[in-house]
Amino acid sequence: MTGDERGTTERVLTLLGLLQQRQVWTGPELADRLGVTPRTVRRDVERLRTLGYPVHACQGVGGGYRLGPGQDLPPLLLDDEEAIATAVALLVGAGGAITGAGDAALRALTKLDRVLPARLRNEVRALIESVESFGGGRTPVEPEALMTLARACRDEVEAGFDYPSAKGPRRRRVEPYRLVASDRRWYLLAYDLDRDDWRSFRVDRMTDVVARTWRFRARPAPDAATYVQEGVASRVYPHQARFLVHAPADTVRAQIPASAAVVRGRGSERCEVLSGAADLDAVLMRVLLLGHAFEVLDPPELATRCHALAERLQTAGGPIAPMPEGENP
Repeated sequence: MTGDERGTTERVLTLLGLLQQRQVWTGPELADRLGVTPRTVRRDVERLRTLGYPVHACQGVGGGYRLGPGQDLPPLLLDDEEAIATAVALLVGAGGAITGAGDAALRALTKLDRVLPARLRNEVRALIESVESFGGGRTPVEPEALMTLARACRDEVEAGFDYPSAKGPRRRRVEPYRLVASDRRWYLLAYDLDRDDWRSFRVDRMTDVVARTWRFRARPAPDAATYVQEGVASRVYPHQARFLVHAPADTVRAQIPASAAVVRGRGSERCEVLSGAADLDAVLMRVLLLGHAFEVLDPPELATRCHALAERLQTAGGPIAPMPEGENP
């Protein structure tokens, strides 16, 4: 690129920055700010239009140049301060401070990461360490770990991290596929190279997360959100149960957290609920308290348990026996 071409490019980018700062600029105002003639401003405006920026020109009193919304999203122009502020806001959102925006924030952050200059990374890290939140939301995770895993998924490179086990933390080597956000936590769906199978991992339990240099070719993978949800709601527990609930799937999903059960529609008026727990009675009570008629599909012994609990409840709701004489109520 010649000196003249570089000067033109820098001037056009400066012009774009000015148009983003204010609603309307007159031609002479822009020419004065850029140190050029109004004719050069008109040429630079045409260059922006060629790049996809909808710059509108209005004649008469109060007229001038205005940057309007476009059908396609052209490249954003961010100065250093704006880039840092955007990265910090996205990291906070990805960490769960913004309910429901975590996965979208992380996708945007991985795109920004491609173009964020290395000189700004330390400033972003320092700023994010000064941000805290309170109240509900997801279990906090290290932003650096989340970003490392997001980059590894994007670039299809192996990742390594320490993860708790019965015998203490163990090093895991994985081919990361997707990050999945639940209502409470972040999970990584990955192919575990040592166990030769798909596994889901809680990001908040990981330590010493690194992206390795070995690239891999993506394998046929299960649906990430479904796999993780089924694991969280059922597979991790010693007991699992399936129910046919006589209510629409959307109604039941609104009553029970996604981390507690998987709800699948069975027509417009019924749904199947898959859930797990350390105790089958806990699963049974979870579905009973939904307030809908239901049937036990699996396991068969749970149906027998329903009859036993029904008898107990019926006895508890019967007439109160008189207390023996001399006993205090």
